[in-house]
Amino acid sequence: MKQRTWPSKSDGQPRFTAFPFAKKQTRPTKNRSIFHFQVSPSSSSSSKPNQYHHDFSQLPYDVLLKIAANFTLPNLRASSLVCKSWCDALRPLREAMLFLRWGKRFKHGRGGVKPNLTKALDSFLKGAARGSTLAMVDAGLVYWEMGRREEGIALYRKAAELGDPAAQCNLGISLLQDNPSDHEEAVKWLFKASVAGHVRAQYQLALSLHKGHGLNSNLQEPAKWYLRAAEGGYVRAMYNTALCYSVGEGLMQSHKLARKWMKRAADRGHSKAQLEHGLSLFSEGEMMKAVVYLELASRAGQAAADPVKNVIFQQMSNSSRDRVVLLANNWRALPSSH
Repeated sequence: MKQRTWPSKSDGQPRFTAFPFAKKQTRPTKNRSIFHFQVSPSSSSSSKPNQYHHDFSQLPYDVLLKIAANFTLPNLRASSLVCKSWCDALRPLREAMLFLRWGKRFKHGRGGVKPNLTKALDSFLKGAARGSTLAMVDAGLVYWEMGRREEGIALYRKAAELGDPAAQCNLGISLLQDNPSDHEEAVKWLFKASVAGHVRAQYQLALSLHKGHGLNSNLQEPAKWYLRAAEGGYVRAMYNTALCYSVGEGLMQSHKLARKWMKRAADRGHSKAQLEHGLSLFSEGEMMKAVVYLELASRAGQAAADPVKNVIFQQMSNSSRDRVVLLANNWRALPSSH
């Protein structure tokens, strides 16, 4: 996979679990739902109880559907148990989850069905029609893969406006790749997704700000988002965070922290990080560790690793070389967000 990291001129949130239920009334009003929520403390008489309590079971169906548009199936099931009114209102979204599941089966050829992009799109669109932003995002992805970018962007935008961070991220990236690109609006949507904790959006936002897009862009702002995405497990952000610490760009220069993040990226399969970390170990005399990382980088296509690797190999015994090859063959990348 092509690794786009440091910018050059040539150029995957918190979900709803439950409303914070306040203490239930001990004597609910007759013919009303038992789910009452205290809005503010009362120091006056209780002659007007509705002034201080709201019955959320009476929320309009369209409001509930918008609130729950980006819920996953477990959250929908939990919400549907609140009361009969919610159960009835959320029925379309529960149906959308069924279409979403079938769409993924058709797209990836799972569950005993053959891959069929047309059927996958049809299932996703049926889920999207029932209000699920998750289905909108997947339908947008299929449209994008088919080259129907405008239709994909339209679905991303609809889901983004309903607060789905994945849709906001995809919309921002799509606007950057569109012709002509809209950097200002792209940064706006990437920022919304980043604040919601979407790590890919945080990396893309940092990359955009690093390239000079966005208002009041400075070195500290992209470095902050690189670091936040790195802490969220995004490998490319780990590599860029290491570079920021190494040269003191946007972050206080620290070779210790630079090495820490470079190693984390290398251990998660970033080939440039494997090359950089291998060279760093070589300069410190850690030949065995260095040559393993350089071998991994070489296998991933980093030709710059070969000269140093060959020099180390020439100084090794046959048994040591065999051990390096064995370690490289058995190496597995640590899990990451991307």
